[in-house]
Amino acid sequence: MTENKDNREEILEEEEAKATETEAEAFAEGAETEASEESGEAAEGAAEAESGKECGEESKEEVREEGKEEDNDLRYLRLMADFQNYKKRVEKEKRDLYAYANENIMSDLLTVMDNFERALEHDADENFKEGIELIFKQLQDALEKSGLAEIPALGEDFDPNVHNAVMAEETEDYESGKVSGVMQKGYTLNGKVIRPSMVKVAN
Repeated sequence: MTENKDNREEILEEEEAKATETEAEAFAEGAETEASEESGEAAEGAAEAESGKECGEESKEEVREEGKEEDNDLRYLRLMADFQNYKKRVEKEKRDLYAYANENIMSDLLTVMDNFERALEHDADENFKEGIELIFKQLQDALEKSGLAEIPALGEDFDPNVHNAVMAEETEDYESGKVSGVMQKGYTLNGKVIRPSMVKVAN
């Protein structure tokens, strides 16, 4: 009877020991599984972080590239605008050069025209006078083809831009502020005043 009791106790002890070992093994397996899962999650997190970092770097690089492209576009547009302005300035200088290249010689020839007009005011032989008028007309036509034009004066409103008032006079023939007499004709060359008209102005 005592022996059976001892045997049962030994069997119980062995079963308890086996159960303990089984629990220990199960616990160890669970711990390993959990550690493995945590390790996997950590690896995934690290991979995601690395991926995010790479994406962020790529985005920054793209922004830099776009900024460079915009700077290049602005620089190109600025250069184009400068070049267009340069072309316009050069073309204007060329036009002015061609238009006013003869200004000095024109100014000298105006004195010759003044002398022709004075000569025609005097009485002279009719044939001689006709010859002088013909020569004077040829000279006028040649100068007008080069851009010379007489400034309208007599009876016009006084304009300080084209008229040079040398005196004022009382007259009933013209209203106040009108040019009442021309003492010397004025001229423009291609629209530019090269000699203003010397005039008298009515009070």
